[in-house]
Amino acid sequence: MSWLELLAVFGAGIAAGGINTIVGSGTLITFPVLLAFGLPPVTANVSNTIGLVPGSISGVIGYRRELAGQRARLLQLGTASLLGGITGAVLLLVLPAEAFKAIVPVLIIIALILVVVQPRLAAWVKRRRENGDAAVPEHGGPILLAAVYATGIYGGYFGAAQGVLLIGLLGIFVHDDLQRLNGVKNVLALIVNAVSAVIFIVVAEVDWQAVAMIAVGSIIGGQLGARVGRRMPPNVLRAVIVLVGGIAVVRLLTS
Repeated sequence: MSWLELLAVFGAGIAAGGINTIVGSGTLITFPVLLAFGLPPVTANVSNTIGLVPGSISGVIGYRRELAGQRARLLQLGTASLLGGITGAVLLLVLPAEAFKAIVPVLIIIALILVVVQPRLAAWVKRRRENGDAAVPEHGGPILLAAVYATGIYGGYFGAAQGVLLIGLLGIFVHDDLQRLNGVKNVLALIVNAVSAVIFIVVAEVDWQAVAMIAVGSIIGGQLGARVGRRMPPNVLRAVIVLVGGIAVVRLLTS
């Protein structure tokens, strides 16, 4: 890639790091950029996953205060995310590249729908939490564990809007402050991305220039997202995500 292309990837990394910290769907920014600069879809996905790990760490650090007192919850749900991430990463590597090209446009469309309906989902979750439900287990119970594992599979395979899925599930099954749950979401997404990245580094083809640019950018974006990202107009953010995700779908279907 040229220096201008690397600079564009760096900028996409900043945007993705911030978006992942706030809601989760930053892959819909970086993945299409890598495709546009000629990376094969699987290589782009692998490089993107590895590059976003430092940004995920940055976002978790930014939310460290909200994580206080949640160790037991993180251990339970983190185990499910770990196993799911391993499963998804292995599926990406063992399935043919043609399968990835066929499946990912569908996954992106699903992710875009989730991004669009996220405000309604958040409002529904808020109403449910305000009503209270003493029968709900403290950490969500076996249904949430299974759902987090399934989300980990999705995240290990592709991962766009993984955070949207996680915050929706946590809000439905766990009674706690939404910002505390967002902190948990960031940790679970980090676990999935990190375990996938380790597997990809060992056995997959990686574009390390792209990884470096996304990594540095996403670290900056993670801190910005944790500090000031909540002030961004949510409709503008969603519109950008939908626009870039739509470009990715067209790119994959026409390549």
